[in-house]
Amino acid sequence: MSFSSPTRPSASGARGSKAPLGGSNRLPSGRERRPALAALAVILILLGAAGSALIALRSGDRTNYVAIAVDSISPGHRMTQKDLATGDLAGKTAALIPSDQWKTRVDGKFATGWLYKGQYVTDDNFTDKQIAAGGVAVGVSLEAGRAPSSGLREGDIVQVVQVPAANQAGGVSSILVKAAEVTAASGAISDDKTKANSTLNVTIVVPAAQSVTTAGAAASKTLVLTKLPSGTKPEVAANEGDG
Repeated sequence: MSFSSPTRPSASGARGSKAPLGGSNRLPSGRERRPALAALAVILILLGAAGSALIALRSGDRTNYVAIAVDSISPGHRMTQKDLATGDLAGKTAALIPSDQWKTRVDGKFATGWLYKGQYVTDDNFTDKQIAAGGVAVGVSLEAGRAPSSGLREGDIVQVVQVPAANQAGGVSSILVKAAEVTAASGAISDDKTKANSTLNVTIVVPAAQSVTTAGAAASKTLVLTKLPSGTKPEVAANEGDG
């Protein structure tokens, strides 16, 4: 008897046996793969629909706000409708002026500082009073050590001082404006809750001759404001008709 007879079944586990040891190793047929692919397609469609719905919802939260339409607006300029544009934003925009409120909050008011095309505006950018002749409103951002820790408020009188830059050894401080009036203020030197350093933003009215130097010192972070007694008379009146 020949042990190589093709009719004799191979022993389980013998070398060369093609029989599976346990379970089926065959690949699924095309017919079996179709339901899985269909389910995956449905999931992708649902995810796409959910994403589109989320985008639509977020778009619905966007609001139009007042922005500047012209190239630039100088301090003291009387605002009109032609100076304004609108743009939509989402997120933390509480300080901005909604476009449907431009008539009562912007129209006919005077710019307190320079404004530029595309800039969104707040109430601090405008005043009801016209800046007096010879005066220019300058916006200043101050960090810790650049203003009194108690802060500044509208109506305060300050002295404008330029100090040497941090990397300028042997520099000398100079007084740019002996007395200037604060016409707007927001923020604080330090956060009331966390006590962390913050930024104080103020607008001061300075003589036109010192406006460029003051603005340059503010931009280079070499400007310091010191508070003067309330009875001090400013070099230039902040508004027409002021004493």
